[in-house]
Amino acid sequence: MRGIVKNFPGVRALDGVNLEVRAGEVHCLLGQNGAGKSTLIKTLAGAHQPDAGEIVWRGRPVTLASPVAALRRGIATMYQELDLIPTLPVAENIVLGQERSRFGFTRPAAARARAAALLDRLGHPEIPPDAEVGRLPAAAQQLVSMARALAHDARLIVLDEPTAALASDEVDNLFRIVGELTADGVAVVYISHRMEEIRRIGHRVTVIKDGRTVAANLDARRTPGTELVDLMAGRKVETAFRAAQQAHVDLGDEVLRVSGLGRAGEFRDVTFSVRAGEIVGLAGLVGSGRSEILETIFGARRPDTGTVSVAGRALRPGSVAAAVDAGVGLAPEERKSQGLVLDMPVMHNVTLASLRAYSRFGFSQRASENRDAKSTLERLELRPADPRRIIRTLSGGNQQKVVVARWLVHGCRVLLLDEPTRGVDVGARAELYRLIHELAAGGVAIVLVSSEIPEVLGLADRVLVLREGTVLAERPAAELTEADVLDMVMEGSVA
Repeated sequence: MRGIVKNFPGVRALDGVNLEVRAGEVHCLLGQNGAGKSTLIKTLAGAHQPDAGEIVWRGRPVTLASPVAALRRGIATMYQELDLIPTLPVAENIVLGQERSRFGFTRPAAARARAAALLDRLGHPEIPPDAEVGRLPAAAQQLVSMARALAHDARLIVLDEPTAALASDEVDNLFRIVGELTADGVAVVYISHRMEEIRRIGHRVTVIKDGRTVAANLDARRTPGTELVDLMAGRKVETAFRAAQQAHVDLGDEVLRVSGLGRAGEFRDVTFSVRAGEIVGLAGLVGSGRSEILETIFGARRPDTGTVSVAGRALRPGSVAAAVDAGVGLAPEERKSQGLVLDMPVMHNVTLASLRAYSRFGFSQRASENRDAKSTLERLELRPADPRRIIRTLSGGNQQKVVVARWLVHGCRVLLLDEPTRGVDVGARAELYRLIHELAAGGVAIVLVSSEIPEVLGLADRVLVLREGTVLAERPAAELTEADVLDMVMEGSVA
């Protein structure tokens, strides 16, 4: 892949990325969340089309117009979220798109035989071809996905965080299979945040950051882990954050307390507090439990252990209504599907959490609803500040402002922000940073989640570092660097 550029509205996700992979090698692709890894492999898989640059396959430039086109070339991608059809049998998932037919009818026996042969090649003949995929454990599903790649005679397989849901013995088996595939000349692109895996399985490493290649073809076994972390971090916290940040000298009383909060398989024993006017950031990789913690505080998930208290009063577990009544608001990660009603006007989205305040004898008080929505939107500098505009027509940054406006109208004491700047252009980000600090200066207690470590360090007063559902450290943001956080969350990267 040479000089790959990919633009999305308001964002350049890839800015001239280079990636060279040889037959028979495991080439590790490193980068923080948001560095561009997913966009790059989706471009390689034919799911995205590059705006510039070229893909050269076996010495010839190619156009991968679709995932099917990539598969036909021999490029197979196993995403972290496996793209299997859970209600179909193992055999049908493996031969999907390659079904053999006779007189227009599929041949199930041939499919089962081919599936059994491929699973046997992978060292797992015990997986029954007739079993429903959705009922298999995660490791077995992963093997089914790999068998499907082999069914297409893949010469390059992309593995995206393949060990995330595997036990140690299952990881050993996966690495054995990868070793056998590379011995047969198959190339593997391996994405992982676990430094010990890079050392154990990798041959070469390419590091990308902010959509650019910052290092290419490093020796996976000889390059110090600290050097790789420094390459991923690349820079100190941007001064733009600090320039916007208010000096939270006189924090108010404790507003939010989370004590021993836990959910099986997601996070455990999470304890922290937030004072009025304070911003607390949660830093960690995708899958570390950050979003799940926010949703549990908000009552959208019921905890197995622990309590959430606002102003000293414990909230009813698993109750969104109780959290909202106590003044807790959530701006969710997926704002379009979880936070907004896209075909409704801005006004109704703003007042969605406060409908009781705008009804009398069963009738909506449209005038007061419109007045309050408009004044709040003007305060947040929404463009255009038209409460009647359909929210789908707004930019990402303005949609995020509407979500925040909802909780301001409601009277928010605690604001939970999950990826507040995702999909937002640079100019709108600066406005959102200013808004976040204005809210904190006004006494709102804020808990912030972001995949961008500089954003967490730049906005927060205090940071909790998470890995696999456990709080590893809690420190003032000023005492942490991006490299410090990466070193903790990358599972013991060492020199």
